[in-house]
Amino acid sequence: MSELRKALITGVTGQDGSYLAELLLEKGYEVHGIVRRSSTFNTSRIDHLYQDPHDSDARLFLHHGDLSDSQSLSNIIMTVKPDEIYNLGAQSHVRVSFDNPLYTLDVTGNGLLRILESVRMLSREQPVRVYQASSSEMYGKVVETPQTELTPFRPRSPYACAKVYAYHQCINYREAYDLFVSNGILFNHESPRRGETFVTRKITRAAARIKLGLQDKLYLGNIDSKRDWGYAKDYVEAMWLMMQAETSADYVVATNETHSIREFLNHTFEMLDLDWNDFVEIDPRYYRPAEVDLLQGDYSKAEQELGWKPRTSFKELVELMVESDLEEAEREKHNLMIGKDPVG
Repeated sequence: MSELRKALITGVTGQDGSYLAELLLEKGYEVHGIVRRSSTFNTSRIDHLYQDPHDSDARLFLHHGDLSDSQSLSNIIMTVKPDEIYNLGAQSHVRVSFDNPLYTLDVTGNGLLRILESVRMLSREQPVRVYQASSSEMYGKVVETPQTELTPFRPRSPYACAKVYAYHQCINYREAYDLFVSNGILFNHESPRRGETFVTRKITRAAARIKLGLQDKLYLGNIDSKRDWGYAKDYVEAMWLMMQAETSADYVVATNETHSIREFLNHTFEMLDLDWNDFVEIDPRYYRPAEVDLLQGDYSKAEQELGWKPRTSFKELVELMVESDLEEAEREKHNLMIGKDPVG
């Protein structure tokens, strides 16, 4: 019997990491994830996948490491010897990157460089394929719409600058050392597992809580910015397909549609028979120092070369998120009514 293919995922406990781990386990991989050591558990998105690592059937293993720590990354990579590495870890909140630019650059930019250096060393023993989670935020103040793999980058945040740096390091290592390194330029992708501080999840969670009387208001920044929103579960399939290609390359993963935050609000509150105008207030604290007004990605290269295209519509995505957050709000309300700690 041949050995299982091994995959290593940074950011395994995040939205994308959890969906990717599910996909890879379904495909028969042995999956290793890197998690930061913390005084609290942050594995809720993958708890349903986790087995006792001492179980002979276990195929998901977690390792303590940090993208800011070269030694821990190198130790994990040289020990696991993965066939594929998916670098999804980052300080990924754009607004927060303005407050913590140096940390954002170190984790989001140099974290990838630390991985590539370890892979360069391991590649002397075995081939390793690397996927880098690049971002549509790299396009920033866009020079054309829709954006393709050839559209120039004009980043407008420390996060976007760090992603551009990592993107070019991937190309540099691909050309200098003949490594298999692919950039997935993913446009905004959401799901019920999206972090609660990101605007889409902030909206669906608040709307559900407002519907059930658990919250009165929702405070937002610029609601006229437009994004290309897809479903994270669809997008991790594109990541995997990039790693199965004959050669490494860079691909836009998007829907080629754009919708405003105002539209997202409309769909969300209409599902709950509410008028968002009655509950949403604009708070200047949520404005970015430099705004990105419009993002829309052309995924035709991914469709032609990888056979990938999005399957979930914008409206279906909103419905998935609202239904999930309504269920969560109902549990919260029930716990409050019986006097139970909502997070207990």
